[in-house]
Amino acid sequence: MPIHRHRPFAGVPRARRPRPFFRSLIVLALLAGLGYLFWPSSLGGCSTLTIVSGHSMDPTYATGDLVWSRCGDPAVGDVVVYTPSDADGARVIHRIIGGNGTDGWILQGDNNDFLDPWHPDNSEILGIATVHIPGLGSILYSLGNTWVWASLLIIAAAIFLWPESAPSGADSSKEPDPLGDTLPPESPQAVDDEMKGALL
Repeated sequence: MPIHRHRPFAGVPRARRPRPFFRSLIVLALLAGLGYLFWPSSLGGCSTLTIVSGHSMDPTYATGDLVWSRCGDPAVGDVVVYTPSDADGARVIHRIIGGNGTDGWILQGDNNDFLDPWHPDNSEILGIATVHIPGLGSILYSLGNTWVWASLLIIAAAIFLWPESAPSGADSSKEPDPLGDTLPPESPQAVDDEMKGALL
């Protein structure tokens, strides 16, 4: 008597996998969206990342915080980032407390008892504070430090060059190779603890 095997979910059509073209299209769309969101204002985009330094915005922002700002139409009450014309490219992140975008805004740090001496108009505003991540700026700043990178490179090299331990199941009773014992042991390679050359 013939045996009929029952196949589960027989007759149910399988979901078609997205074709490579559509997958590529989705990836490109995601990349375009991320590029639109995070393209820096220095390159004609709409995003500005600022690492807070100082105490003028305490307790709203602290030194080492990262603030992501987006371009837009600022209004009184917004925290904005701007670059004064006579500040050699330095950025200021303070709150708008008055004025307007045509004649100039009046700004003040949340922890200051005096007004900013500059009155930027809308064309000088780099962005409106949108996202605040405490402490992340300090981490990013540390990653740009030469000594931190050098330390990471040394640690990575040490892990890569560290001798492998003998297998736990190795037979310790096995007699050593007599020819191998006649070779002098290699002297450990000296490690220079001063950062020279490209690491400086």
